[in-house]
Amino acid sequence: MSNHQVKKGLNRKWLSLLALAALFFSMLLAPLAAANQASAATTDPTLEKIQKRGKLVVGLSADYAPYEFHTQQNGKDKIVGFDVSLAQAIAKKLDVKLEIKDMGFDALLGSLKTGKIDMIVSGFTANEERRQQVDFSKVYLKAPQTMLVLKKNENKYNSLEKLSGQKVGAQTQTVQEDTAKSIDGASVVSLQKYPNLISQLTQGVLAGIVTEKPIADAYAEQNKSFAVVNPGFSSDTTGASAVAVPKNSPALLAKVNAVVDKVTTDGTFSKWQKQANKAMFANENKSYWDKYGHYFLSGTLITLALAVVAVLIGTTLGTIFALLKLSSSFLLRAIGNIYVEYVRGTPLLVQAFMVFFGAQVLGLNLSAFASGALAMGLNSAAYVAEIIRSGIESVDDGQMEAARSLGFTKNKTMRLVILPQAVRTILPALGNEFVSVIKEGSVISVIGVGELMYETSVVQGASFEPFVPLIITSLIYFVLTFSISRALGFVEKRMNR
Repeated sequence: MSNHQVKKGLNRKWLSLLALAALFFSMLLAPLAAANQASAATTDPTLEKIQKRGKLVVGLSADYAPYEFHTQQNGKDKIVGFDVSLAQAIAKKLDVKLEIKDMGFDALLGSLKTGKIDMIVSGFTANEERRQQVDFSKVYLKAPQTMLVLKKNENKYNSLEKLSGQKVGAQTQTVQEDTAKSIDGASVVSLQKYPNLISQLTQGVLAGIVTEKPIADAYAEQNKSFAVVNPGFSSDTTGASAVAVPKNSPALLAKVNAVVDKVTTDGTFSKWQKQANKAMFANENKSYWDKYGHYFLSGTLITLALAVVAVLIGTTLGTIFALLKLSSSFLLRAIGNIYVEYVRGTPLLVQAFMVFFGAQVLGLNLSAFASGALAMGLNSAAYVAEIIRSGIESVDDGQMEAARSLGFTKNKTMRLVILPQAVRTILPALGNEFVSVIKEGSVISVIGVGELMYETSVVQGASFEPFVPLIITSLIYFVLTFSISRALGFVEKRMNR
């Protein structure tokens, strides 16, 4: 045998020994790796945050009976529904308390992604578009899409072909909206609040509303002028409700799935559905005001509180920005002008979402009320700045010259001479701004502030009556604004005297 053959044999022998050693160590380390992997799967950042806080914050839109809705129990407002029962079971599984945050449906996804809430339990359909942004549990309820129509139009709109050329309603950013858009030739009206869709259907503005069968059945049972039809939607459009959690939360998702598996197989979820259907009609023997009066009262007080805080912020900041716009410094004038023009050029709704989500991104966990009041104050400041600026400029220039000639500094002259005279001029405009702030507060309901319009939508959802709550709310707004206008008129006359 040659030396070359001997070396080749030795190399093969060493390679075999190395392969056996690698196999041995891999078998030895595999259990350890599996143990580490199992250990890592027992927790994740979201679950750790929930357990450290001792509280599970669940987001939902409580105008969607019987999934989740407001009702009165023992004289107190309470959010109930089978989604709420599921959230309670998940909190119990995690051994933490449950906190419900009620907000507009289109604010839920942003709230979850920015950490305002820990999960969404709100009839949230697990579709591919949403899966790119959040993770979903197993499906806990499958509900086919149906059409809610007026009883008199039951045979008129009972097929997709008959809906062509008609206006069809759906809730914004839902699977129902996508289903409505798939109806050939139909014009889709997308609204945030479901009661608003019901109102338009009642008035005949809409031919029908695309909705999941449990919702349609609930409204048809309560109001005999409605009917439920199946125009022939594809089985692909069937809603698949699941719990949404932040991305990369495997441990939390595993615990949620364990709860879903249990309640959907042992009959618990079916029992929750029956309880929710029963709760929808629990207060029928009470008068309308006994059932819903406290909602209007609470909403009115919150609306006034929002307006007062917003006016205080707006007046303070508005005065500052008015002075910046009148400054001799180019930089200060630029800051004042940019702020005023930017805020006046963007909608309050956008600003409310920016403050609500932006504060969370910056690590400031502001409540919905604080975010709403701040957004309204910042918005009002831009308009107040222009009011005050015009009031200051209306004071004769000789007032400044006379005060300076007496030895007053420019700042002291502005504070003691110019501003007091400007107040009388700007008071009517400031009063109008206060009245506007009261009405603009209705926009803040989208982030879950319990002001008057928010509570109105609660009553609409709980009573299945879309129009009467709006009449009551309009009268409340009129009384508020009329009273404030008369009070400001009285003060103005006294100042003139």
